[in-house]
Amino acid sequence: MPRTLLRDRAYEAIRDAIVAGEIEPGAVVRDADLAERLGLSRAPVREAFSRLVDEGLLESKPQSYTRVTPVVAGDVRDAAAVVGAMHELATRVAVPRLFAADIEKMRAANERFAAAVRAGDVDTALHADDELHDVLVRVSGNRAAAATVARYTPLIRRLERRRFGEGGTCRSPGLHERLIAACGDKDVDEAVRVTAEIWRTLVDLADSD
Repeated sequence: MPRTLLRDRAYEAIRDAIVAGEIEPGAVVRDADLAERLGLSRAPVREAFSRLVDEGLLESKPQSYTRVTPVVAGDVRDAAAVVGAMHELATRVAVPRLFAADIEKMRAANERFAAAVRAGDVDTALHADDELHDVLVRVSGNRAAAATVARYTPLIRRLERRRFGEGGTCRSPGLHERLIAACGDKDVDEAVRVTAEIWRTLVDLADSD
């Protein structure tokens, strides 16, 4: 397998384990241990570590340790503000370009999201939430916005997962329904307003943590 694919595989596996809480905040991670666990050499794992340090999920002290960062409210708040701004930008560009099939994908994702929230299924809920909003990011065609969303969303997801574990959620199927309705009506301003409201709840969540 090409080195870039091995590096990406290591990055995605470690990132997902951190976001899911399988590797807890404060846990020390070692490239040899994770390389063995993932069936990879140490080189792609070390490259993944470097990327995760840059993205704020790991912190490293040279010749000493690499460990998972704590969930810091200020970091989550900053990430939510940036990710929210990118989603607003994507929504403004995407809404006039949406086809009926795109709206249906959003609606189906929200149905899965609502069912998962009722069932307390955090993995399915957050995956469905990503699918819904990713429709707008994809249709916007803004690669810079997409890259920014991909980079900073994992910081937010850790706090969201913890709140799900406490029996709550900061996401609302009702807000999604309003967003979908605005998209269906090609109402750009309303779609952007609802998108801003959705992401503002995440900023508020960080402030209340």
